[in-house]
Amino acid sequence: MSYKIGLVGKPSVGKSSFFNAATMNDVPEGAYPFTTIDPSVGEAYVRVDCAAPEFDETCTPSVGFCDDGTRFVPVKLVDVAGLIPGAHEGKGLGNQFLTDLNEADVLVHVVDFSGETDIEGEATEGHDPRDDIDFLEDELDMWYLDILEKGLERYRSGYNGEEKNVEEDLAEQMSAFKTNKDEIKQVILSLGLSLDPDEWDDEDKESIAREIRKRTKPMLIAANKMDKPVAQENFEEITSDPDYEHLTFVPASAHAEKALKKADEAGVVDYEPGESTFEILGDVSDEQEEGLEQIRGFLDEYDGAGVQRSLEAALFDVMGAMAIFPGSANGSKDEKGVFRDCFILPEGSTTEDFAYHLHSDIGDGLLHGIDCHTNRQVGSDHELEHRDVVEIVTTG
Repeated sequence: MSYKIGLVGKPSVGKSSFFNAATMNDVPEGAYPFTTIDPSVGEAYVRVDCAAPEFDETCTPSVGFCDDGTRFVPVKLVDVAGLIPGAHEGKGLGNQFLTDLNEADVLVHVVDFSGETDIEGEATEGHDPRDDIDFLEDELDMWYLDILEKGLERYRSGYNGEEKNVEEDLAEQMSAFKTNKDEIKQVILSLGLSLDPDEWDDEDKESIAREIRKRTKPMLIAANKMDKPVAQENFEEITSDPDYEHLTFVPASAHAEKALKKADEAGVVDYEPGESTFEILGDVSDEQEEGLEQIRGFLDEYDGAGVQRSLEAALFDVMGAMAIFPGSANGSKDEKGVFRDCFILPEGSTTEDFAYHLHSDIGDGLLHGIDCHTNRQVGSDHELEHRDVVEIVTTG
């Protein structure tokens, strides 16, 4: 499977610019609401240290590419239509937004940290980015609460005198969120609540909806437009606010990333996406040099332009996914090439999960795995770690 990262946020925060910077696809940009009307899906990449050099090999990727030991593994990036307050009630493009959003495995919320757009996406000054962070979380929480309420109606209407478990009806109603009855039961108990919904008040139900949302739609904040001093001031204040300790923030400038990628394609600079430095090639005008040096200063301050790091932090840090390389008995080769594949798997995946990820027949015939770094046999229930190289031994 290819993971989908959902790019979300209110209109006019630079979301389309961020999408373009990540994918270099030509998607319309503009400082007005609903520039992006339909979800745009592009291929972006996340960086993984390639395993091939550890086996004295040079990889031959079947997808993506490798550059000097850095593997660029493809993921899907979905730029969803602009969100406005009241989306969960169907305002604006709300219903379509929520439908498209549900396809994403993890969310990157692009926020204008310069405060130059208000809650509706109109130009302003002095807007508090916290309002944007709060409103998206609130919209998602209310969306989840609406569906949870329907699950409770389902539970109560289906009562026929037999003992029922509320978590089963809630899990069925909320199945689109890729949750299950065990996770919902765990959420309810973790909040110190009874499994009897008749004992829940409105605040309890909101807490349950919020916790399920956090677990099934993990989110990262891409603090965009951080090349502006006012954005840097807001960033320092917000990231030190204890109310936002539950979120991961990455300082970013979509403008800087896209400018560098375009300059690299034109041969003006040598730049690798996500790196914190670049080299100017040949002669450039004084104006070009001034602009590039301003970008260099931003990269030095924040260890890169932040676009690439946002995607990687969302997938690997916030979501907990991991990259796994399939290997053979010598840790590298198969009949089609060397380290051809690198797969992204969910946190906690086992040898058996990996076998079924490769093919159902391989999973059905699984005997054991081999950790190609240590050449040791591992069982089907062995939990894998990021960048493991694993050979699957199977009757299939």
